[in-house]
Amino acid sequence: MGLSIEKKTPTEVDYDVIVVGAGISGINCAYRLQTETPDAKIAVFEARGDVGGTWDLFKYPGVRSDSDLFTYGFAWEPWPSSTPIAEGHLIVSYMKDCIKKYDLGQYLHFHHKVLSCDWSTKTQSWTVEMEHEGQVKRLTSRFVVLGSGYYDYHRPLESEVPGIENFRGKVIHPQFWPEDYDYADKNMVVIGSGATAITLLPNLAKKARHVTMLQRSPSYVVSIPNVGRPKTWAETLLSRHAASVWQRWWFMTFQWFMVLLCRYFPNFATKEFTKLVVASLPEGFSHDPHFKPSYVPWQQRVCLTPDGDLQKALGGPKPKCEVVTATIRTVTERGIELEGSRSSAHTGKGQDANGNGNANTTTLDDVDVIVTATGLRMEFMGGIPVRVDGGEPVNWSTRRCWHSAMLSDVPNLFFMIGYVDNSWTPGADATAWILTRVYRHMQKQGVTSATPRVGARDAARMQDRRFWNLTSNYREIADGRLPRYGNVAPWKPRDAPPRDLVYAMWGNVTNGLHFGVA
Repeated sequence: MGLSIEKKTPTEVDYDVIVVGAGISGINCAYRLQTETPDAKIAVFEARGDVGGTWDLFKYPGVRSDSDLFTYGFAWEPWPSSTPIAEGHLIVSYMKDCIKKYDLGQYLHFHHKVLSCDWSTKTQSWTVEMEHEGQVKRLTSRFVVLGSGYYDYHRPLESEVPGIENFRGKVIHPQFWPEDYDYADKNMVVIGSGATAITLLPNLAKKARHVTMLQRSPSYVVSIPNVGRPKTWAETLLSRHAASVWQRWWFMTFQWFMVLLCRYFPNFATKEFTKLVVASLPEGFSHDPHFKPSYVPWQQRVCLTPDGDLQKALGGPKPKCEVVTATIRTVTERGIELEGSRSSAHTGKGQDANGNGNANTTTLDDVDVIVTATGLRMEFMGGIPVRVDGGEPVNWSTRRCWHSAMLSDVPNLFFMIGYVDNSWTPGADATAWILTRVYRHMQKQGVTSATPRVGARDAARMQDRRFWNLTSNYREIADGRLPRYGNVAPWKPRDAPPRDLVYAMWGNVTNGLHFGVA
């Protein structure tokens, strides 16, 4: 690769703000910068060839949102459909319509893979190195915003499936689904119990001969109405804009209330969620053990099924889908040997008293395809090396999050993160609001850098809090690579979307910041 470097004096920069990533976070940030800081020179760099982020990457059958689009969509442009859950291609189409309507395309630069970010106190700027068309470019900016998500786009979570190397059929990870693969009339096993597996099962069943969801432990799976959802009173009585604002805040607040209920009344919440799960399952289908998790709702994510598509696929006289709860002993050339297996199959020899099929099933035979839907590999902000004044790459696990938007002792660097127990976009939007307010404050005060620092008083009483308060396997594996929160403001995590947004728009966003000049 060649290297193109343009020399500049210390006071010159190419951009005021460089945003990394053209997914939902990056596009939202571009809009906020355009409207709140119209004099700023901004650019959005995307490694891929199109907008969409997650929704441009994932191509597996039925890929869709796992939260409602009324809150996942942009606050400044309402989701145009009455269906709260939508497939990936519709989300990308919505994003492109928003980009065109608000002329955000002028900021977008595709096929630019960011390689590193280096801060210079002397020049009070970032040097962002990126690869484009085989060449390495270096651009400078006062601010950098990392909006590239929370997982590794290139490496999936390494799943420990004993004997997988013995399998003679096809093995697919959903993150790298081959778009032209024909799985018609295939016998498929999906390993996993999270949102991806639950999405795949009913969609694969439309063409496959048979699909089995093989899980070690179950998740909470709740059906919500999607197609033909009746209009709410707000949609009937209010203008479109007013109704969308009400709808967004209602969904966001209701979800927050449900999480609080689970946190403070775990026994009651477990009973209520269990009722919802049982009510959505086919007649005669026992939720134990296949839909009876060992944890309280929202200790791990709750999975949504639009109009109960998963539950419907498990029903009927001759269902093409089943759930097997077991531990994998080993994968063979054409099957999977199991330990402690329980099957949800409704028919066949060995059905137990609960209609759960043969409790002694030990092997899944004649398998054509194994889909390893075992999770994503968490990677903080795309794994981009970040250095300050020529030092070693910042070790994120040694840094604390300031207002869930910046990191201790790293100047002029913002990161976009959403909620684990609510929709993603309100969290990213809170960071965008904080960014624009800090930017305007610095312009007014004539300063060129803002650095979060933990003061002596806060340090004396600080206690660690985890980056995401989940017990999910992918979260536990990534723990040592993620930054930390504290238990005192402004180092506490966001945990109340309505309050967090109000604070981001009108609260104190200079507390804990130290400002510098060139």
